[in-house]
Amino acid sequence: MISTIATTLALASAAMATSISITPHAQYSSSVGVLGCFINTNRVAYWPMQPGCDSVCVKVTDPGSGRTVNLLAIDTSGGAYDISYDAWNYLYTGKSAAKAPAMGGGIPAEYESVPMSECASLIKTPDGKLPLMAANSINYYVSCPAGSWIAKNSALYNIQNSVCTLGFNEVCKLDLAVSNQPTCAHILGAQNPLSGLTVTNIDYGTGAESAAL
Repeated sequence: MISTIATTLALASAAMATSISITPHAQYSSSVGVLGCFINTNRVAYWPMQPGCDSVCVKVTDPGSGRTVNLLAIDTSGGAYDISYDAWNYLYTGKSAAKAPAMGGGIPAEYESVPMSECASLIKTPDGKLPLMAANSINYYVSCPAGSWIAKNSALYNIQNSVCTLGFNEVCKLDLAVSNQPTCAHILGAQNPLSGLTVTNIDYGTGAESAAL
């Protein structure tokens, strides 16, 4: 009986997976304003669809090797299924792009949406909340229903770009009963230079690291 149940669950999971062709993406970005300095930027999905509100965690599998990666789907592509170069390299070769960089285009894969708990290790904020830009992510944040994962598990930072070079490293508060603008210790949207929160890319084809711009 247990074996039958396990087989049924495995088949149901396989049925939910979507077949795609994944391509490597070397430059970090986030269309909804997730701060790269507080996540693992080597595990990001750049999907054709808009990031959702209940989960932005996807599991991508190479059907040939069985290798899998969990990714934060936080950027909208122009139609391609891009993933971080290091994640693509791992699925393709089984090795990190920093150690054994490969080159190539689309490779077959399968993906499925999974609970946010499976991407918890990819978020590096002190409280485990998804780090969003207080000024520039507000439309995405308030568009999510009050009971959604994003509404309950995001932190709004007074940092003005996704590569964390402008603003202040501080968490803001938002009281929608009072205003739709967050309140921060410093002026919301301040453009002063910010250091100490470097976001790095792994350069395509070389494996070298460079500061994200």
